[in-house]
Amino acid sequence: MLETPVRRRPEFYLSADDPSQSRVLPCDLESAAVARRLVAAVLACWGLPELTTSAELIVSELVTNAVLHARTCGSSVRAVVTRVQDDRVQVAVTDLDQRPPVLVQAGPDEEGGRGLALVAALSECWGCEHRHWGKRVWAELALS
Repeated sequence: MLETPVRRRPEFYLSADDPSQSRVLPCDLESAAVARRLVAAVLACWGLPELTTSAELIVSELVTNAVLHARTCGSSVRAVVTRVQDDRVQVAVTDLDQRPPVLVQAGPDEEGGRGLALVAALSECWGCEHRHWGKRVWAELALS
């Protein structure tokens, strides 16, 4: 008996012509992995694989911060990847918490507290935009 190959539905439907891609994700730590896969798929589609490693780390930190520090658990966060220019992308995460992220200096013995420092180190620039419903934390990366 011949087995029929199973066709898996793609996780993301992407077009190189779309200047932005986003996904609404549950407010839990597993969403960071989905956000990393989204970023990798979008950057591959846009022909910008050189930005993948840094962009994956950034989106992972931003999603993790939103899940751990935003008061919106039980709801969702949104991961967004936008092509700002041919060689420049913006990675953003939105949540429903109005409080801005805080860049702290973690001590050498502290387990956490380095996420935004990592975002700042890996990106060209980053910031936070307040919305009436929450905030949007973003970081931009560019080809060197």
